[in-house]
Amino acid sequence: MPLRIAVLNDYELVVAGIAAVLGPFSDRVVVVELDSRMPVVSDVDIVLYDTFGQVQGDALDVEELVPHGAARLVVFSWNLDPGLIERAVSHGVAGYLSKGLSGEEIVDALERIAAGERVLPDPATRADEDFGRWPGDTVGLSARESEMLALIVRGLPNKEIATRAGLSINSVKTYIRTAYRKIGVTTRAQAVVWAMAHGFEPDRFRAVRTPPS
Repeated sequence: MPLRIAVLNDYELVVAGIAAVLGPFSDRVVVVELDSRMPVVSDVDIVLYDTFGQVQGDALDVEELVPHGAARLVVFSWNLDPGLIERAVSHGVAGYLSKGLSGEEIVDALERIAAGERVLPDPATRADEDFGRWPGDTVGLSARESEMLALIVRGLPNKEIATRAGLSINSVKTYIRTAYRKIGVTTRAQAVVWAMAHGFEPDRFRAVRTPPS
């Protein structure tokens, strides 16, 4: 029987992108719930939490997101800092997967986690910062540039964005500068107006699917 998966992120485009990547492996995994960051309501084996624009794995409240305690919470991220991963595990995360994995590798890892193994990234792994879909991808924004805009929309200053995204303050400034150039703005206020008009306002949604029998 395929694993039942819930995918969590505040952006519908992001979770739909993950579901599309997992789609070809429907004989092994079935996405039965797509959520913004709300407690999962379906009976699932794995809750896959995408960190795009979100708090990192070491700040998650596992009991809040998985209230019944049966499912395993897995972080899906490009932030592979060893200290961050260690803290996420100490918070109860059952696995931590890199966005450098292929669809088949993700499914393999999810199956191992469901079987009770704790799967963590190889220290030599590089995450793919352009995995899946994200707001602004159709206008040429990279995933990291898009995430900077998403966090600006949330009202975060650069220092907090750096902490949230696991980047240096200089990297944050560089991503913001290139994002501004691509969307044709020069100020933070202009960036917020543009972003709100182009899908960067966090979604409040839940989609529960009935898997095929």
